[in-house]
Amino acid sequence: MASTAAGYFRRLARRITTDVDTLDAREMSETSEASGAQRACDCSRGEEVTVLGRLRSVEVCPQAAAATLEAELFDGTEGVTLVWIGRRRIPGIEPGRTIRVHGRLAERDGRKVLYNPEYELKCTS
Repeated sequence: MASTAAGYFRRLARRITTDVDTLDAREMSETSEASGAQRACDCSRGEEVTVLGRLRSVEVCPQAAAATLEAELFDGTEGVTLVWIGRRRIPGIEPGRTIRVHGRLAERDGRKVLYNPEYELKCTS
């Protein structure tokens, strides 16, 4: 019984002293995995992937030929850049929103990218 109490207090102390961002990343990773989505850190270029995560940032990038809407998706393990070519705005695509995306993973400047991914907005309840 003493070891059970010690284990409880050790876990409690770890939870109290752990950084909030670390706890949030762990929770997002567990939610993503439980939903059947792939972890971004396990995805490789060229694979067809489904990733669930939270949008950290959303911005319009007016480039030479066509504007693009870019968003940074974080699933608790790694970030994936989402790029919608020719779009300036998509209703519901906003920072803090949880979404599930599907597409073929590419790489740009050493970062994982999904171009024009299919997406599903998730309710945050």
